Amino acid sequence: MLENSKLDQKRYEQLFAQGVISRQQLDTQNANARQYEGTIRADQGQIDNIKLQLEYSHILAPLTGRIGLRLVDQGNIVHVTDQTGLATITQLQPIAVLFNLAQDYLPEVMNKFHDGQNLPVEAWDRDIKKKLATGKLLTIDNTIDASTGTARFKAEFPNDDSSLFPNQFVNARLLVDTRRGAVIVPAATIQRSPTASFVYVVHDDQTVEMRNVMPGPVEGDNASVESGLKPGELVVIDGVDKLQQGSKVEARVVGESPKAKK
Repeated sequence: MLENSKLDQKRYEQLFAQGVISRQQLDTQNANARQYEGTIRADQGQIDNIKLQLEYSHILAPLTGRIGLRLVDQGNIVHVTDQTGLATITQLQPIAVLFNLAQDYLPEVMNKFHDGQNLPVEAWDRDIKKKLATGKLLTIDNTIDASTGTARFKAEFPNDDSSLFPNQFVNARLLVDTRRGAVIVPAATIQRSPTASFVYVVHDDQTVEMRNVMPGPVEGDNASVESGLKPGELVVIDGVDKLQQGSKVEARVVGESPKAKK
C-alpha cells in the first residue's frame, strides 16, 4: 500500500504540474503516503518490543566461571524480586585467595608492595606438603583485626589448571625476601625464656653450652638464626628440657634408637 501510494504521489505531481488537478488533491495524496509510512514505523516498533521481551528471557552472565547446582526447577515461577536467583556462578580464572599475616610483618611487606615489587604467593594443601598453585599479591586490607593481631591479604592466581576451587582451604606462603647464607636450625632447637631465646650447642667433648641467639623468620619446621650461632655447629634437638649448662649428651641419627649401655 505504501509503494502504491508513492506511485500515485508521483502521478499526482505530474498532473499538478500540468494543471490538471488542484493543489488540495496533491496534498491529500502526500498525506496518505506519510500515513502509510507512520503505520510501518508503528509496526516496526511493535516488532522491536517483542524482540526485546525475548531478550529478557535469555540471561547472559557478566563473567565466566563454574555454575553451581540450579536453585529452581523447570516450571517454577520466578520473579524479579527473588533473592536466590536461578544459579550461582563462581569465577575460577583468575581466582583469589584470602589469607592473614601477623601485623609484625606488615611494615616489611608494605615497603616491598609500595615499591611496586611483584611479591609471589604460593598456595599449599592443608598438610603443607603439596604446592597447588603460584600467584602474586594483589592487595592488602586497610585495617588490622584487633582480636587476632593480623592483617588480611588478597592474592590472585591464574588457576589455568583449575587446581584451586572456590572456598577451598589452602595455606598461603608469601615470599617477601630471600636471605642467602643464613644459619638454619630445626625450630625445635630454639628455646625461649622470659629474657632471651637460646639453644644448646654441643662441643667436641660432648658437653652442651646454653647460648643466647637472635632468632629470625620461621618457615615450617625450620628457623633462621640472625646471630649467636655459626654454620656447622651442633645443636640439641630432643630432650632439651633435661639439660643444663655443661651436661653431657650423645649424638645419634634421627630415628635411630639409643644404644644400650653395657
